[in-house]
Amino acid sequence: MFWKGRNLYILVAFILLAMFASSVLTLTIVGPLSLAEQGQSVSGSKPGASGFTTQEMKKLSTTYELIQGQYLHEVDRTKVIDGAISGMLRSLDDPYTTYMDKKEAEQFNDMLNSTFQGIGAEVSLEEGRVKVVSPIKGSPAEKAGIRTNDIILSVNGDKLDGLSLSEAVMKIRGTKGSQAKLQIMRTGSEPIEIVVVRDDIPVETVHSEMLDGQVGKIEIREFVQNTAKAFKDQLKALEDQGMKALVIDVRNDPGGMLQAVVEMLEPFVPSGKPIVQVEDRKGEREQTVSKGSTKPYPIAVLINNGSASASEIMAGALQEASGAKLVGEKTYGKGTVQVTYQQELGDGSNIKMTVMKWLTPNGNWVHQKGIEPDIAVEQPAYFRASPMSKKTTLKADMLGDDVKNLQLMLEGLGLAPGRTDGYFNDKTAQAVKSFQTEHGLPANGEVDVKTAQAIEDAITKQIRDPKNDLQLKAAADAMRKAIK
Repeated sequence: MFWKGRNLYILVAFILLAMFASSVLTLTIVGPLSLAEQGQSVSGSKPGASGFTTQEMKKLSTTYELIQGQYLHEVDRTKVIDGAISGMLRSLDDPYTTYMDKKEAEQFNDMLNSTFQGIGAEVSLEEGRVKVVSPIKGSPAEKAGIRTNDIILSVNGDKLDGLSLSEAVMKIRGTKGSQAKLQIMRTGSEPIEIVVVRDDIPVETVHSEMLDGQVGKIEIREFVQNTAKAFKDQLKALEDQGMKALVIDVRNDPGGMLQAVVEMLEPFVPSGKPIVQVEDRKGEREQTVSKGSTKPYPIAVLINNGSASASEIMAGALQEASGAKLVGEKTYGKGTVQVTYQQELGDGSNIKMTVMKWLTPNGNWVHQKGIEPDIAVEQPAYFRASPMSKKTTLKADMLGDDVKNLQLMLEGLGLAPGRTDGYFNDKTAQAVKSFQTEHGLPANGEVDVKTAQAIEDAITKQIRDPKNDLQLKAAADAMRKAIK
């Protein structure tokens, strides 16, 4: 798709740790946009100017000459130049602006047309640390227990502190079947180790079903090139079955292509109303206006703190322009747009730079704020339980985060541990014995690696059961009540 008024291709911008180094998704514009076409140079001087004063050029040149001639060790020229570029971009203090060397840029470009392999999680770099925005639904990361806002401290023993996001992701990515041992820091707990077996990342981005009461549900896992068509096809199939209300699920959807979300919103946003707006550094705004219509049935959108960027565009547009109800938790808050510059660098490397911000139809900027739900619903406590570290066998009178997470899981399984404060008491031991007996394990009331894994597998199955999804229940109930 061409960005209105500019020769820009809107391409995929969701971030998979599997494939390339970048920030959390969103709306990256990749294409032949020169700085002159933007009407500005990197330095803000007139188009075509060098951007540096004579003194600045001398300073840069002198620094390089000192490194080359005086530094204790011989240096790689390309590495030093790449480091200088990376340093300039880091000085902007923007996690979504990044430099990719030739190899990383090739991986980025290949990603746009390739099958994904890796762990399947979206990340950003915040305060020098790699932060998980959202694990992709159905991905190895989700199955292993990676959660939104997790901080990845190390990979297979290699610490990530001080690395650029590109460097960190190069350590995390890998081939199908290989292991990534991640040290994870989670709010309110000690660091834990989670082993993720890399695999093919699911490419099916749209899933639909008919719920009770002729309420249709469409889950969108990310916005890529085939998502809009799949969404339209499955929406029509539900409508042909007599759907009377619709629930759109964008929880843990990190976003993706602007073109895809705009096409998907056209049938819902009345003609002439804005779907999304963008604003440049001068404060000038441009609207993407709907040419579509409306639907005769009520709509709800499921959101949580893993819903980012294009997901927030969809939620905001449906709420403000179509009267949809948002159900769940506050969204992530990603409201900027990036442009990729590759031709300008001339050697295969790439700069992805934030150049605009996007706003909702009513002009709200959700960046670092997110979008609040109309109907706030939290999932059960055991949905937030962390995997146990499995470093030691848990037993009576022990105290700690592992015990607390064990108790949350036991409670979720209906086994009444007696408390969830992290102290392993007699009732917790009895609950463990009950689980062990039920699953054919030695019923000693202690949690070794085998029992811990069995409990985690059981709670994962519980979480994936739609019957326990309180947010989905609330959205479906609201839609059934809204049906005329």
